[in-house]
Amino acid sequence: MVVMATIILQELTDDYEVIVVDDGSQDYTAEVLDKLEASMSHVRIIHHKQNKGYGGALRTGFKSATKDLIFYTDGDAQYDVQDLRVLYAGMADGVDMVQGYKISRNDPLIRKIIGPTYHFTVKTLFGLHLRDVDCDFRLIRRSVFDKVRLTRNSGVICVEMMKKIQDNGFKIVEAPVNHYHRAYGQSQFFNFKRIYRTGVDLMRLWVELVLHKEHLATTPTPHNYVDGKPEPKADVS
Repeated sequence: MVVMATIILQELTDDYEVIVVDDGSQDYTAEVLDKLEASMSHVRIIHHKQNKGYGGALRTGFKSATKDLIFYTDGDAQYDVQDLRVLYAGMADGVDMVQGYKISRNDPLIRKIIGPTYHFTVKTLFGLHLRDVDCDFRLIRRSVFDKVRLTRNSGVICVEMMKKIQDNGFKIVEAPVNHYHRAYGQSQFFNFKRIYRTGVDLMRLWVELVLHKEHLATTPTPHNYVDGKPEPKADVS
């Protein structure tokens, strides 16, 4: 996926970086990624010594990005990075984010049942105006995170992010992307303990963002500032 992402980015811009967050892998992943970094000048690997969760990995990636546009997706090959072309074409002047939505969901039956149920529930609870809340294929202007501060370490971060971006008035457009069966790894979501924790975290997030609207009451410190000085900006992460 990293190699393909590099090929696509070379078509779109001369100024890019590929950031891979290794979230505390316990196998040979770290060694493979380090070799990849050594052989590809635009690739940067960030290792978490301990697993910080899906949200923790995303937050690290967003904080580490240095380009004007941030594209992210998962590493399990359920999305085709070639569809980045579709997102990039939608990033017109005045657009702050291009959100992918799955043309069709290629998952096991249980996920096809639970996925739409989860999607309908969070859309209703949080008042989200999106076709596909949990499509992790997004292109975002880095300046969005000058105003949007993310706090979650779990997969709930996707709901948090979309709610905060929507409520802060950023312009979101949606684009169709392909979705495939998981090629690498196994989902860690479908066990009672994790589902319970996700439900609790969602309700806490609902209290913060819907009931108290805490994200609209304060102005976060921009994540792209270090020691009070802005980092240089470029093009695509």
